[in-house]
Amino acid sequence: MPALCAAPAAPLAATNRMAAPMASSSSRALAGARVCVPQRQQQRRAASMRVAAVASPVKQAAGKPGKAAAISPEEAAMLYSDMYLGREFEDMCAQMYYRGKMFGFVHLYSGQEAVSTGVIKACLRKNDFISSTYRDHVHALSKGVSARKVMAELFGKKTGVSRGQGGSMHMFDREHGLLGGYAFIGEGIPIGLGAAFQVAYSQRVLGNESDDRVSVNFFGDGTCNVGQFYESLNMATLYKLPCIFVVENNKWAIGMNHPRATAPSSVGDNEPWIYKKGPAFGMPGVHVDGMDVMKVREVAMEAVQRARRGEGPTLIEAETYRFRGHSLADPDELRRKEEKDHYAARDPIPQFAKFMVANGLATESDIKALEAKVKEEVEDCVDYAENSPKPDMSQLLENVFADPKGFGIGPDGRYRYENPGFTAGTAEVS
Repeated sequence: MPALCAAPAAPLAATNRMAAPMASSSSRALAGARVCVPQRQQQRRAASMRVAAVASPVKQAAGKPGKAAAISPEEAAMLYSDMYLGREFEDMCAQMYYRGKMFGFVHLYSGQEAVSTGVIKACLRKNDFISSTYRDHVHALSKGVSARKVMAELFGKKTGVSRGQGGSMHMFDREHGLLGGYAFIGEGIPIGLGAAFQVAYSQRVLGNESDDRVSVNFFGDGTCNVGQFYESLNMATLYKLPCIFVVENNKWAIGMNHPRATAPSSVGDNEPWIYKKGPAFGMPGVHVDGMDVMKVREVAMEAVQRARRGEGPTLIEAETYRFRGHSLADPDELRRKEEKDHYAARDPIPQFAKFMVANGLATESDIKALEAKVKEEVEDCVDYAENSPKPDMSQLLENVFADPKGFGIGPDGRYRYENPGFTAGTAEVS
């Protein structure tokens, strides 16, 4: 079949009242490149790729938690189990850390479970992508990574999700689309954006029209003042990428209260809303109660479906709260007791349990059975981590040098560090 070189189509005028960037066919075929595609394929995609605008009005998620009919008992049980697993797992991490089983900084997710569960467990597929932060344990669990592998990683064991080399802040699992936890704020956002670009390229250039994967970036309120955030919002809209930005606004960037670090969003605002930054970059901005898993699920479903339809990115600000200090080394003396008590009363796990019972989705005994099963899983993952082997010396230089032959291979064909005396500095090196 002959191939035609498709020049970028002329942009169409935006019809929204809100200012929005002009959109064009396939977002100008990824930045206006002249892409050669088969003629029939080009014609088939032409109509679906013409859009009038990519921006939507700024809005807040309104109303009460979703109705009982909107969720089945089976899905409700799955969501409750996932949130409860996140909480129990993190509580066990605290115990193991203080017993000296874990080292370095360990940042717990306790209190924020409704966001991870409402977005990842409720809305994503195994082959979708997520990028995380240093607070990544529960994101990994919600994405389907086994609790055994996550706990073993925290113990620094060979059976861990990153083979004991990543630790608490650097979980990675290709099988489940976990693109990594990142210690520096904002690092993961361009990575998740790149995954979304890959999907767009697969669809628009390689012709894989059934490829409707999405990429979700998780980050905190403090990250929204760094450059990668704004650059990624711009690129996501420019190329109309299937990328969702989820700000887990727990009100504190380490020890800095959010309003002290971030200016009000727009003229007339008294609050530093993050979700209002979305429309400035031509994407919907949505604020949601991050302590209510049903509300998070509702907003996330809309954003994910929108991305799968090829309608571009969404910025979600989930207002949540962490119940512990920034890390297990943080005495948590900066936050007022009244503030902590306010959010503790809105704990998403017991609130969802009440919702399930009130709407006939589960009985009290059903919920206790789910909790018992989770506790067994957490105990099992600790036993597994305890009994797993430590990484071998042979892992020491793996994934470090692009050309190991130029650095670590001896005349006998083995890695030099495998020679007797290498770590003591007494090995003969030719």
